[in-house]
Amino acid sequence: MKNIRNFCIIAHIDHGKSTLADRLLQETGTVSDRDLQEQTLDDMDIERERGITIKSHAIQMDYEQDGEQYKLNLIDTPGHVDFSYEVSRSIAACEGALLIVDAAQGIEAQTISNLYLALENDLEIIPILNKMDLPGAQPEEVADQIVDLIGCSRDKIIPASGKTGLGIKDILKAVINDVPAPKGDPEAPLQAMVFDSVFNSFRGIIAYFRVLNGSIKKGDKVKFFNSGKDYFADEIGILRLDMEPLKELKTGDVGYIISGIKSAADVKVGDTLTNFNAPCEAAVDGFEEVKPMVFAGVYPVVTEDYEDLRAAMEKLQLNDASLTFETESSAALGFGFRCGFLGMLHMEIITERLEREFEMDVITTVPNVSYNCATRSGKEFIVNNPSELPDPSSIEWIEEPYIKAQVITKSEFVGSVMTLAIEKRGELSNQVYLSADRVELTFEMPLAEIVFDFYDRLKSVSKGYASFDYYPSGMRQSNLKKMDILLNGDHIDALSALIHADNAFNLGKKICKKLKELIPRQQFVVAIQAAIGAKIIARETISALRKDVTAKCYGGDISRKRKLLEKQKAGKKKMRQIGSVEVPQSAFLAVLKLDD
Repeated sequence: MKNIRNFCIIAHIDHGKSTLADRLLQETGTVSDRDLQEQTLDDMDIERERGITIKSHAIQMDYEQDGEQYKLNLIDTPGHVDFSYEVSRSIAACEGALLIVDAAQGIEAQTISNLYLALENDLEIIPILNKMDLPGAQPEEVADQIVDLIGCSRDKIIPASGKTGLGIKDILKAVINDVPAPKGDPEAPLQAMVFDSVFNSFRGIIAYFRVLNGSIKKGDKVKFFNSGKDYFADEIGILRLDMEPLKELKTGDVGYIISGIKSAADVKVGDTLTNFNAPCEAAVDGFEEVKPMVFAGVYPVVTEDYEDLRAAMEKLQLNDASLTFETESSAALGFGFRCGFLGMLHMEIITERLEREFEMDVITTVPNVSYNCATRSGKEFIVNNPSELPDPSSIEWIEEPYIKAQVITKSEFVGSVMTLAIEKRGELSNQVYLSADRVELTFEMPLAEIVFDFYDRLKSVSKGYASFDYYPSGMRQSNLKKMDILLNGDHIDALSALIHADNAFNLGKKICKKLKELIPRQQFVVAIQAAIGAKIIARETISALRKDVTAKCYGGDISRKRKLLEKQKAGKKKMRQIGSVEVPQSAFLAVLKLDD
């Protein structure tokens, strides 16, 4: 046990976590050069294509130092704010963390928030200055920032490069010397914490766990504390590049268990695994329940696929504990699910994984956030969907979630970042100069405003330099109105939105214009309207496709042509009464990209 080290890698997006993990695997000989590829640990196609880590990946390495064999359990974590729940779970399974900072970019917003997460869990921090091979590297300057942030001495900072392999031996040495060995009682009853799970179509559900006390043997009868279900440990082992079966796992080990679990409800991330015959007294403190930030409806394109979609969602939830969903129905789209995501990127990834891994064609409605609403009769409730709102005349107040947004940018972009934040109803609460040309801006702003395009536009106005991080700061009352979109007088509930009264007119106008472009012309006039209650605030009209009914009349009396035109007019009028308009899927998604 004294020769086990559990550590994770934390950093901002693109600071080189996965590349550095590749070098560590190479140095310890865990992965042969033949199997080594870029982002070795990222096993999803989508991760490789986008060049980002979505899932935390655990792997065990063997390393020899001073004639002693050490077991190093490494967890590579994502950097994006939308996957911070993955990071918090990884941190809970470790005793130390490699804090990686880009020598060219310096400390960014996510560096700070992940560091605080690690410090809350009493992790030993090893600071690493990565990308030293870059021509734009500023090691002295960035080292000063790290010293100010952590309060460590300068000689503790390890210069490294994931590309050239600089400093890899020093990192392994620091992990062995500085990261404490896991604590625990090998003689106590088995107590293991489940920190992740994955669905395998051949083997059922595979749970990943960390043994805190006691040991587990192959064939043992084990029990999941919270669900109360018991299973036989058919196979246990450690996580290498592939799973490696073992006979026994002891205190401090990180491994997996296959026990023929079929139902996704039986395995909960944060649950405690114990021996059925000699159970431990108490469960481990699990993880706090995840709080979704963005809500959207996910519906199957073909209504018959509803049950398949449910099964796909349950399997996906195993692998991504931050996804929450419940059933809902819509007049326009039939049966589907109301899903909670941690952000827009998370939503994008989930819909893409549904299509790729489970071959599900889905329609996603306009994302929104959760609101608190109170009626005049004193009843309070949570609104996840604008269609759940009561009659406007009975509403006393509506509260919307606010966030504290942290933006770190170069001083030359302060003006444009502030303009963007004020446009999004943000209020500046703090401004700190981290160095001569780096500023940290703190804003209080509504979550609903950053859901769509805030991050993309922030990157645009700051030429890619600004980094962004946020955390919830409570609810505030706001002047919010429900805006409906009508097609020929019919409500499209999937396009309803709750928006601030000041923005309603402009947004209504934009949506109507966008829909005019996207909805194909019909043989009758289509009116697109945006309305707040009974008041129409914007309108666009799609003119009818006209067939030239007078084409066959050569010359002759005008009254004959008029008669044919009158007949057509009467037909169009009748058509308008019974004609229905199909809304293409692109229209639902286009509402998100109104600034394009």
